[in-house]
Amino acid sequence: MFGVLIEAAPQDWQILQQKEGAAKITASGRYVLPPESDITQPAVYLRMVREDNGMPVVDWQPAKLQAGETWEGELTVPAGGLYRLETCLTQQGNPVLEWATRGDMRHHLGVGDLYVIAGQSNSAGYGKDPFYDPPELGVHLCRNSLRWDLATHPMNESTDMAHPANLEGCNPGASPYLAFGKLLRRELGYPIGLLQTSLGGSPLSQWNPEEDGRLYRSMMEVIASQGGSVRGVLWYQGCSDVGEEESRTYGERFARVVRAFREEMGEDTPWLTVQLNRRLRQEEVSAEDAGWGRVREAQRQAARNLLGISIVPATDCGLSDGIHNSAAANVMLGERLAGAALRDIYHRPWSCGAPDLKAIRHISPDTLELTFAPVAGRLFDIDSHDVRCSAFTVEDTTGKEIEVVQADLTEDTIILHLAEAVSGPCRVSAGWQMEPPVRLPLDFATHQPILSFYQVEAEEA
Repeated sequence: MFGVLIEAAPQDWQILQQKEGAAKITASGRYVLPPESDITQPAVYLRMVREDNGMPVVDWQPAKLQAGETWEGELTVPAGGLYRLETCLTQQGNPVLEWATRGDMRHHLGVGDLYVIAGQSNSAGYGKDPFYDPPELGVHLCRNSLRWDLATHPMNESTDMAHPANLEGCNPGASPYLAFGKLLRRELGYPIGLLQTSLGGSPLSQWNPEEDGRLYRSMMEVIASQGGSVRGVLWYQGCSDVGEEESRTYGERFARVVRAFREEMGEDTPWLTVQLNRRLRQEEVSAEDAGWGRVREAQRQAARNLLGISIVPATDCGLSDGIHNSAAANVMLGERLAGAALRDIYHRPWSCGAPDLKAIRHISPDTLELTFAPVAGRLFDIDSHDVRCSAFTVEDTTGKEIEVVQADLTEDTIILHLAEAVSGPCRVSAGWQMEPPVRLPLDFATHQPILSFYQVEAEEA
């Protein structure tokens, strides 16, 4: 083989993280003169062109020649793509490059934003039912082989696994993140790259470097292998931490994961999180219900109290089995996460977030007012008043449950009428059980349900 040979450069299909609208792309290799060549002073050039029409994005730039007929070059490439990296070999000073001696190329490159996928099975993608969610140019995936590809389901399949800590024991299915990438790409106008690091069934301890930490270390190694920078983290985890001890410490331990990640990255990387979905129960009451409530509340509080944490609800998701979101639900979740990114990371005008409980106060001994924000339209519930009441649990200081006899929805408040007066503080919960018994009220404009909350104390009148 003669001409310009690339030995180090971005892979085909690779997306590079842009900073301030551009990325520096480096390449290096060797050059070999063709047989009977008349080149006496060789020169290596490289350029970047649009893949769709061949127009130059960065025109021919000379590479630096080094000893041993080697070369290296660098291009500053604007956010966008897909691009093609081209090289050629010619006589130094020859301005006619279109017929220069051949060189290697790299195809389908993009400069955009990278997101790392982390968490357990619903992040790995276990939606096994069929649903139309096709691939799209400009949304690419660094697979578990550490080879870049067009992003397709299943994202967490383990062919040629390069980081064994993430090895799945079965073939996964659909996840939320192809839909996430497609919506972001369309709105931002540049490519989105996804780095896969999740693992089904993984507890928080495996993501916490202060505990087991094996998946945290694997995630950081994957990020380092792709340039060491990402725009954000896609986090969906918690089902493995609903036990008594784990659920009570979930919020504190999750904060440690975020803090360690940001310290290592050297920046306040945003995290886009999903509040736990539901799990079909086999019995009427489960001892794990309280654990599901505590984890959901910890996730809600993380988004309220930690810088750069966004959250979307999932209690309204359809399931493909007892615990894993269906493929259709994953598309909905992916678009919710993309909406959160557009709003919170890119500061684009987009639909508002899910209604979150802001305050509970007694307006009389037997009446509570719950205020929510943001609400784009109005709080709405398609269920009857009687069914709606069972969405809420009210307990007094002894843990005795107080019956809710009526729930009235207004624009951004819910008024709970209790069967009896409550003396002293009380605590209110909604959508906290493993399988919430009814659908939660939603914002009619966005059709996002209120975020679940657990044992939030009411303020005195």
